[in-house]
Amino acid sequence: MKTVLRTVTAAGLVLGLASCSAEEPATTAPVDSKPAPAGSPAPAATTAVRTLPGTDAAPFDQERTLRAPAGWQVTVWARVPGARLLAWTPDKQLLVSRPKSGDVLALTPGGTDAVPQQRTLAAGLTQPHGLAFDGSTLYVAESDQIDSYSYHAGAVSGRKVVVDGLPDAKSPELHGAYAHALKSVAVGKDHALYFSIGSTGNVSPEDREADPQRAAILRVPPGGGKAQVYARGVRNGTGLAIDPTGAVWTAVNNRDNVAYPYEGDDQGKVIESYVNDHPIEPLARLTEGRDLGWPYCNPDAPGKPFVRDVQTNADGTKLDCAALPPVEQGMGAHSAPLGLSFVTAPGLPGEFGPGALAGVHGSWNRNPPRAPEVSFFAWRNGTLGPQQTLLTGFQDADGDRWGRPVMAVPGPDGALYVSDDLAGAIYRVTTGGPARS
Repeated sequence: MKTVLRTVTAAGLVLGLASCSAEEPATTAPVDSKPAPAGSPAPAATTAVRTLPGTDAAPFDQERTLRAPAGWQVTVWARVPGARLLAWTPDKQLLVSRPKSGDVLALTPGGTDAVPQQRTLAAGLTQPHGLAFDGSTLYVAESDQIDSYSYHAGAVSGRKVVVDGLPDAKSPELHGAYAHALKSVAVGKDHALYFSIGSTGNVSPEDREADPQRAAILRVPPGGGKAQVYARGVRNGTGLAIDPTGAVWTAVNNRDNVAYPYEGDDQGKVIESYVNDHPIEPLARLTEGRDLGWPYCNPDAPGKPFVRDVQTNADGTKLDCAALPPVEQGMGAHSAPLGLSFVTAPGLPGEFGPGALAGVHGSWNRNPPRAPEVSFFAWRNGTLGPQQTLLTGFQDADGDRWGRPVMAVPGPDGALYVSDDLAGAIYRVTTGGPARS
């Protein structure tokens, strides 16, 4: 990997609760062991999902309902196949990344109850995913590099490569296999650039020694320079955002099929009842040098010590799990949080206020499936509180899904905008209050 700043041709623009250490292995499960967190009870009201003209194709060719706080209304604002991460431009257009299409779309709001105008902002990209602004500079995270553009009046120009040589399926040493190639990006208050590099697989310890290091969050200093590892052991930190104090947070897709870690007949066995709720999906505040443990130590409930992974770190010599600070918050195992954003004061209406929003994609191999939702974490006393469910109902009782939220961001009009890559939709969520211009 090289960190560069060069102009290029802008083609196509238009888990258990025991502490662990190397010396003293976890042996018995504490009596107060509880399942990992799984969000607050579903919101009390059922709301019918509204459609606008031209947005009522499947899955909205039949009535769809969601559970939401009382008085909230959900509207299919736009149909965008493969919609992933979101970012608002300085002139109030909503950008949507589409990795499978290789482009970034710009959606221009058309007024109350009007579908937005859609156009392609940038095309010909390699799995574009993360989007972030620093003033009029737009950063786009492709799977193999981070780009910057100058944004003005609805157009981008002057594409530059900020970081190149990032690992993806084209990397020779990966032989075409890379499970977590999509990158996310965020810009700190000090104008430093942060981006994620996911692990190559579920359990791939070699990622920690790779160059560039995988399963990590990297930082490029303000003004450019070489990217350095900021945090490691981050299996797939797709959620990446900056809190009101300027701290970096990540929401992580954690490992699957973790073995039961405690002494006894089941130690080392992969047991469905344990796997279903372990390990949690961390929501962690990052500091330089922080290690989230993967794949040697698994986070437990928020505030609880890490648990040694008996498959990869049986004797504790790979990593001292007891030395790792507990994660600040978390979501139920296999929730698959993707987009992460912060809502600043005054925040969401009613009792919610400022906090963080996470698009929870839902599990892919849990039985029963973990349902997709939009989650909220209240900002209190300089940190995030526990997970609360804002929107749910994308999954039927039999586990079938018609939608999977990816990211939720507050809009300049006071509404909440949610991307859904399964339904191919952008939802506009309003609360009955007056719109802001």
